[in-house]
Amino acid sequence: MTPEMKLHRQARLAARFVALADTLVDDFDVAEVLDDLMGTCIDLLDVDAAGLLLTDTRGSLQRVSSSNESAQVLELLQLETREGPCVDAVRQSKQIVVADIAVEGAQWPAFSAAATAAGFAAVYAFPMRLRDATVGGLNLFSKVNTSLDSEDRMIAQALADVATIGILQQRSLHRSTLLAENLQRALNTRIVIEQAKGVLAEHGGVPMEKTFALLRAYARKNRVKLSDVAHSVVYPPHIAAAVISEATPSDAE
Repeated sequence: MTPEMKLHRQARLAARFVALADTLVDDFDVAEVLDDLMGTCIDLLDVDAAGLLLTDTRGSLQRVSSSNESAQVLELLQLETREGPCVDAVRQSKQIVVADIAVEGAQWPAFSAAATAAGFAAVYAFPMRLRDATVGGLNLFSKVNTSLDSEDRMIAQALADVATIGILQQRSLHRSTLLAENLQRALNTRIVIEQAKGVLAEHGGVPMEKTFALLRAYARKNRVKLSDVAHSVVYPPHIAAAVISEATPSDAE
């Protein structure tokens, strides 16, 4: 990376940190925070896909977001088998770096086979933590087996940490109560968003991988929460037509 490219990335990273810092207010959209976290990592780091797991009120890991269908399948597989780099990152509260899945992934046979079949060569998992509380994990997938360097890993961990603070923030509440309420809200919101994506796909014939971008674009254009738009699409579904009709070709990219 040339000095000019590095400077440009630093400027973009600073802007993303400012955007994430804006979540440290009383009212924010958890789903959009998590989507921005994944998007920032894919945009600034040498990775091709991302996924997020969070703990629910019972302490069980749940999938809350994935950047594409391949990442979603791998996240769900880790939950089903209770093994994989993201699961280990949460359990051990430390980064898990697998620069070459074919060589280093033998400890997770089901995950390694599925990741390789999906075209991924490397995976990096970062705990989402605040002090001694680990509330989830960020998974980054790459189609090439060149390891993220120490600076890239530091950036990914810092982004995950800032997003975690945003999720857990609520100064007037005890941290344990905050953890249960905000994480459960994130999980519930993600369910409604997944349902809304299905409605858009069926109602407008939109490819499933484009539906989230349409929901987000509509929310931003109309200055409403992404979760509110998703709820309106599902209950009742008439908003689906508005989401599709207002979209421009770039919204779904």
